[in-house]
Amino acid sequence: MMDRQAYDQLDRQLTKEERKEMFQEYAKTKDQELRDILIEEHLYIAEILSKKYANRGIDYDDIFQVASIGLIYGVERYDPSKGYEFSSFATPTIIGEIKKYFRDKGWTIRVPRRIQELSKKINNAKVTLAQENQKTPTIKDIADYLNVSQEDILESMEASKVYSPTSLDLKFEGSGDDKEVNLSDLIGEDEPYFNQIEVNDFIEKAMEKLNDVEKTILIDRYYNKKTQVAIAEKLDISQMTVSRIEKKVLEKIRKEAYKTANV
Repeated sequence: MMDRQAYDQLDRQLTKEERKEMFQEYAKTKDQELRDILIEEHLYIAEILSKKYANRGIDYDDIFQVASIGLIYGVERYDPSKGYEFSSFATPTIIGEIKKYFRDKGWTIRVPRRIQELSKKINNAKVTLAQENQKTPTIKDIADYLNVSQEDILESMEASKVYSPTSLDLKFEGSGDDKEVNLSDLIGEDEPYFNQIEVNDFIEKAMEKLNDVEKTILIDRYYNKKTQVAIAEKLDISQMTVSRIEKKVLEKIRKEAYKTANV
């Protein structure tokens, strides 16, 4: 089994089979070196998911740190004997940690308690003074009512704007022929590889069910971009046989995809 020193000397990522063997070994031994290697090998998942939730009021680095913690939980809890791919198991675990982090932020980040308490008092004072005087209270009115300085009132009101997260469902009027758009449509950026995680898992599982000839034809046709004639020469079979096997393999994958989508 590969140890830390051997891993550090590698000039490549582990193969799927190497990762699978390492997960199996870790499930038995709980060796910390294996755990660390597996975490490093799958940090790309935490990175992809962190980018998905960036630009929503919290720094990317903070989100990535939380996602990495979720990844650690995933590595520690993953049971390879269940048969599903690690990325399929880890992705919802990481997303759960990120969403929990967003929920727990409340006002978002490190707001002094006195600001939070004064903000509540200001809101109550606004309602009370507006009812009593039948007009919108000024900063001075609120400060006199709460017996605090106007500077404190202004500080708390500004802090509320800065630290209170704006709902992603907030709507803006579009320009021209555009209709209303949500704030969530204007921020962030879709990570092109986000959905690719599950697709890769599906393809890897489908490939495991193919024989060597079928794998060669599929890889050469759709990854190496070779013609059926070139593949036929390589395998020393007819071009018609290559075409027949290719159609058979694609039909297998279509059926598997349909089955997976309807589970």
